[in-house]
Amino acid sequence: MIDFVNLTTENLDDEHLCCIIRSKKAHPGIDAKREWLSGRLKEGHVFRKLNAKATVFIEYAPLELAWVPIIGDNYIYIYCLWVSGSPKGSGYGKALMEYCLADAKSSGKSGVCMLGAKKQKAWLSSQEFAKKFGFEAVDTTDNGYELLALSFDGTTPKFGENAKKMSIESKTLTIYYDMQCPFIPQNVEKIKSYCDEHGVPADFIMVDTLQKAKELPCVFNNWGTFYKGKFENVNLLHVGSLEKMLKR
Repeated sequence: MIDFVNLTTENLDDEHLCCIIRSKKAHPGIDAKREWLSGRLKEGHVFRKLNAKATVFIEYAPLELAWVPIIGDNYIYIYCLWVSGSPKGSGYGKALMEYCLADAKSSGKSGVCMLGAKKQKAWLSSQEFAKKFGFEAVDTTDNGYELLALSFDGTTPKFGENAKKMSIESKTLTIYYDMQCPFIPQNVEKIKSYCDEHGVPADFIMVDTLQKAKELPCVFNNWGTFYKGKFENVNLLHVGSLEKMLKR
C-alpha cells in the first residue's frame, strides 16, 4: 500500500514540502510557504504527499478560496500535481489524482479544475495527464491559456473577465506573485538583484489576499509577468529568460 500523508496545522512544521527538500540548510521559500499554508489549511486547502523524501505531491483547494482569478461554484482547484525524479512511473501521480477526485465527489463538489494551456507551459502540471482522467478545456484566453475541468454535474467554472485582460497600463517590467510556491521568494530576490544591477525599472507586486488574486489582470497560478504592458506568462522568471525578454 502506498504511504501518503496530508499536511495539517499540527504537522506542518515537521513535514518537508516536497519541491524543496533540505536536511540542514534553511531555505527562505520553505518558511514563507509554511506561513502561507498555515492560513490556507484552515480553509480546506489540501497538501498531500508521499511519506518519503521525494518530490511527489498534489495541492488543491476549494475554488472559491483558491488564490487564482477563476470563478465557479462548488469546484476544487488543483494548484500543483508533481512527481519528479526516480519516483516517476510508480503510479504515484495516478494515486494522487484519484484521491483528489474521490475527495471532491465525497464532498459533493461539482467538479475539479486546473490551469492549462494549448501548449504545455513550464510551472504548470501536465495537462495531458489530466486529460486522461477526463479533464477538458472549458474556457480559453486569446493567448493560449486554458481552464481545464472535469465536471460531475454539467456545470463549469470560468476565467474571471479581468483574467482575460492580459494587459496593464504600466510599460515597466511588472511581476505579480504570491507565496504558494516555495521557489518564489528566492526567484523574486534574484530578479530584483538583476534589475538593480542593470538599471532595469521593475515593479514587484505581492498578491497577499484572496481578493487581490481574484482581481488579477491575467491568468495566474502563483506568478505572472508583464513587460511593456503585455502579459508574458505564468513561468517563474529566470535571469536568462529576462535578458531575452528585455532584448525584444
